Amino acid sequence: MKWSLRKTILRTLSATRKELPTFALMTFGTLIVAFGIMSLTIPYRLPDSGVSGIAVLTNYAFGISPAWVVGVANIILLAWGMKELSVRFVGWTVYAVTLLTALLKLFEGIPYPHLDELLLVAILAGAVKGLGGGLVLRSGSSLGGTDILVVALRKRYGIEVGRFTFYINLVILGVSVFIVGLEGAIYGLVSIFVNGVVLDNVLRSFDRRRQVFVISNHPKEIADFITGELHRGVTILHGEGGFTHEDRPALLCVLTPRQTMDLKRFLSVNDPKAFMIVSDASEVLGRGFKSWKEL
Repeated sequence: MKWSLRKTILRTLSATRKELPTFALMTFGTLIVAFGIMSLTIPYRLPDSGVSGIAVLTNYAFGISPAWVVGVANIILLAWGMKELSVRFVGWTVYAVTLLTALLKLFEGIPYPHLDELLLVAILAGAVKGLGGGLVLRSGSSLGGTDILVVALRKRYGIEVGRFTFYINLVILGVSVFIVGLEGAIYGLVSIFVNGVVLDNVLRSFDRRRQVFVISNHPKEIADFITGELHRGVTILHGEGGFTHEDRPALLCVLTPRQTMDLKRFLSVNDPKAFMIVSDASEVLGRGFKSWKEL
């Protein structure tokens, strides 16, 4: 009985340690998003996307606190999509939504930067919220809202996520024209575009890897360098030269930018006749890189 309890405690502690990076990234990212909404979006009457977009529009039109709209809307969406979502996703999303709701309420009275150039405000708001949103997504969860909706609909009906999200935001922007005016809606569109660009770049910066192909007559020496010095896995592919029809072994591996430079230097000294192809890998899943559990 004592041994079973001890194993349970150790297992719980191990799982908690694994989730600490998720907790830190999500908390920091949510804090940034809340600041972007309350200091760079609402004071300048800019529209937003998703549930936060609905929240800011109801604030402009009826004076309702964005915190209540975000909280209530996410409760409804989570209740609706619960069967389609993983336990981990639901748990972290509940935490993120609760934290975001509390922070939106907390930040209601804080002073915001006074900027006269609205285009600058729109770009800054998009960049700040994109940074925060990227950190949250990187942690393996979301801030709820339309993310809950599209994940559930994708699993249930196979709906294309990107297109569905675009249509939702298009409707929100269309409604915002009647509340903030055409000029405000255009600035909001700029902000949403910058948000998406920054968010994508934040995600890519964490997963920046190089896919490397090396064709050489000395595959064993190169494979030994990759595994022994760079501490990365490598796969030897057996190919054939199209002109000579001789065996042409090719090595395939995924490296960081710095490791790619180390491999280039090694080849320049030890096998200058080697043929090397380097391309960007947008995402790498598996041992030594992003864990499948983070999805």
